[in-house]
Amino acid sequence: MRTAQQKKFDAIMIGGGRALFAERRRVVELVGKHRFPAIYPQKEFVDEGGLMFYGADFVDVYRRAAVYVDKILKGAKPADLPVQQATKFEFVINVKAAKQIGLTIPNRVLERATGHQMKVLSNEC
Repeated sequence: MRTAQQKKFDAIMIGGGRALFAERRRVVELVGKHRFPAIYPQKEFVDEGGLMFYGADFVDVYRRAAVYVDKILKGAKPADLPVQQATKFEFVINVKAAKQIGLTIPNRVLERATGHQMKVLSNEC
């Protein structure tokens, strides 16, 4: 956080990983304490009070993986199955977190959800 402050970053992107996920509440608190707009690698960070998440819909990814498991259990060879990428994405914004750091999210950003699921968390978060 000191480096981000010293270099006067406008925002930060938090990387993924099990260690950070396990400490997501502390990460969100630290970022909020320093009033940095941040985008997180999983929506659970936003559930803890983080500002925003944009990424693959993991429920859809796991559902698609289950289809592959089913095919393999029915005799398909894994090497014969095509590699797939996520096709469903989520954009989650925590409006309460934005207000707490003095950030106004423009309506055009809140409305920008073409082809994506968008959730705007209200002040009741």
